Amino acid sequence: MDRLRRYVEAVVADRQCPVHTAVAFNAAYFGYELAGEGYGNGAFDIDAFPTLTLGDEAPALPVGALVRIETGSDPLYAEIVHREGRHSAASEHDHFPSWVSGAPAGATGAGDRDEPPDPLRRELLVPDFMVFGPALQLSEAKLARFRARQKWLDKDGHVVVDARYASTRQARLDPTVAFVDHLLTHQRESLLSPLVPVSIVQLAGGTGQKRLQQALAGLLDTVAHALRASDALRCWGHYALTRTRIGAGLTKDGPLGGADLRALTASVERAAAPPAGRRHNVHGPRTTYTAVGPWLRGIDGAEPLLTGVEYAVSVCRANLALADFVRGDTDNGLCGGSGVRITLDDGFEGGGVWRSHHPGAEESDGSDPLVPAGRGWRDALDPPEARGIAVPQQRDPAKEAAGAEPVEADFVEEELPDAPLADERAADDTIGGREYLRITDSEVSWQIPLRLVHLAEGRLPLSRLVRDGLLLLGMDRLSVQLEVLHHNGNGGQVVTADLTEATGMLRGLQWPADFFPGIRVYVQWPRGGTVFRLSTVELGEPVEIDGEIITHRYDPQVLTRDGAPGSSRSSDSAVGLDSRSLVLRAVRRCGLLTPDGHALLDRVALPRVVYASVPSVHQHTALERALGELLAAQHLYAETGSRGADGQPHYPARDDERPIPLIGYEPSLVAVSRSGARHEVLQFTSVEHFVHGFVRRLPHGWEPTDAQRDAYREHCRHVGKADGWELPAGYTFVTAHSRRR
Repeated sequence: MDRLRRYVEAVVADRQCPVHTAVAFNAAYFGYELAGEGYGNGAFDIDAFPTLTLGDEAPALPVGALVRIETGSDPLYAEIVHREGRHSAASEHDHFPSWVSGAPAGATGAGDRDEPPDPLRRELLVPDFMVFGPALQLSEAKLARFRARQKWLDKDGHVVVDARYASTRQARLDPTVAFVDHLLTHQRESLLSPLVPVSIVQLAGGTGQKRLQQALAGLLDTVAHALRASDALRCWGHYALTRTRIGAGLTKDGPLGGADLRALTASVERAAAPPAGRRHNVHGPRTTYTAVGPWLRGIDGAEPLLTGVEYAVSVCRANLALADFVRGDTDNGLCGGSGVRITLDDGFEGGGVWRSHHPGAEESDGSDPLVPAGRGWRDALDPPEARGIAVPQQRDPAKEAAGAEPVEADFVEEELPDAPLADERAADDTIGGREYLRITDSEVSWQIPLRLVHLAEGRLPLSRLVRDGLLLLGMDRLSVQLEVLHHNGNGGQVVTADLTEATGMLRGLQWPADFFPGIRVYVQWPRGGTVFRLSTVELGEPVEIDGEIITHRYDPQVLTRDGAPGSSRSSDSAVGLDSRSLVLRAVRRCGLLTPDGHALLDRVALPRVVYASVPSVHQHTALERALGELLAAQHLYAETGSRGADGQPHYPARDDERPIPLIGYEPSLVAVSRSGARHEVLQFTSVEHFVHGFVRRLPHGWEPTDAQRDAYREHCRHVGKADGWELPAGYTFVTAHSRRR
């Protein structure tokens, strides 16, 4: 790792462009030589490179692709070092259109729901013509003539093409996954060449497609870690620049220097801020979107820094400046002085699109502001008022106890993606996922609601950032100190940091006895250290939810899922439950979740969810009686959804679909005095019981079989799952079975 890190540092310093993970892989695998030689001695058939022509349609290519650009005479040979969206609609507006931010490939307008099977997307590709050594380099004068003619290259020395994707799935692939696919297709001959320093065939132990994919994924992860772990480099996404080059740019006085980048951060904040002297929120919420590429092109005198590979450098530096501002000068994206919240909304289109919203406090949900959210497209597709029920929420101390900010009036969001299935105990991040609070040079802090599986198995997920930092110590398993600050005092324990998983995991934890599924824990990790500090926050006043007393901040969604009848830290089984409890468990475990913990299940699917098969007459009668009693007692309620042509149910009901009955669960929440606080821990006796099918996380780089994918689709169809029938990335499906615990 030390040798690799020193090498990629030298490559980044040698190249004039930001070095993407895929480009760094090319350098290490194909033997990029420093001091101007590049790939001149590489094992390539340059005439087999994919061909690009300015303005034409071409198969989609990832960063790292080696290409030839037709010129009418001698072609240009290059490596694609930067790629971004250049949606045609963005060039038709004075301001960046919000719906383009996060829009899928093939989208032609706001609210366009049609996804073509082979989408087309306008993309800007930045080629580096200096990578094949002196023999294939063109003079600056000739490149300047090409730019001036704008026939083979545009005026900035870039190539704009209409990229054709084979499927919507291909258009959504992570850049490194797309690069692996490219290597195994367009670049396969060079990849398997015996002339490379060490062949992938040797590393993978064969030429099978699966072996090669897994080996390449592992190598790209290793290269990415080497880039991120270097003290000499800084990364924006998959792109790396030297700190020296970034610092030199910030200290200069000319265009795109420190003053201009500070002006960029200020303009992003001001874009949504209310006019000075006006009463707070007098004109209601305001949202704006700023695309980095167009903003940079509007700076006087910046043209020389936006041509060739310098454009990619400028885009990365601008995004890093905004990211540093968000990390260091805001509270999780919320600017204290103006009340504006700044978040990254799209990392691909226009060089990166940043969203500014005022008042930002209403959106301070704890989510990571640097993870692209795509809200521009989502709001164009389904405006907030169309996605929920217009219910003014008055100030409610009981609801605020869950940790939410009080609001004067808002819409209750009724759709949440990725609601898991019954017994989906291994999908740790599907609900109430990890939420970063702050990332600084000295510390990483985050909050996470504990799932039932965390409590039962004594573990805590880490973030990839923490895992990468601990890996610098040279071990993939090590002992660390965990300090727990809870209401009944402090405690310390030695646990194991398992860094073999994608994000890392603390194992062997002894959780306090009164920790419950959904409790929010706040974790701090000083960079470079081996100590973790974990704390909880007590509620101002306890609340009672379905008879259980909750004394600490919690996540309502996790509490609904993992607090269903039959669930405890020592057992998670439906064995022994009466009919009413079985119905409640089915709705809470399989229903579509809302942010405040409601769950909605297809009424027709209820018997199949409860019994995992067609029930007998006796079972059906008992089920109907139990459901009637729960509805009469208002433990459940009836709602109406709709079913699409593909058989999937939806809520809220869609106008063009057939209505269907739904069964809803609403947490019964009451504020109570602290004197009445109590917490029961259920006991467990070992029995053999039936386990419904569930998804399980796979080791990094593994993939489920086609049979497992088909079994998951059939399971989703069987139980009427409303929010997608495809396995989440990184998971497999375990079919129903019996076991003893």
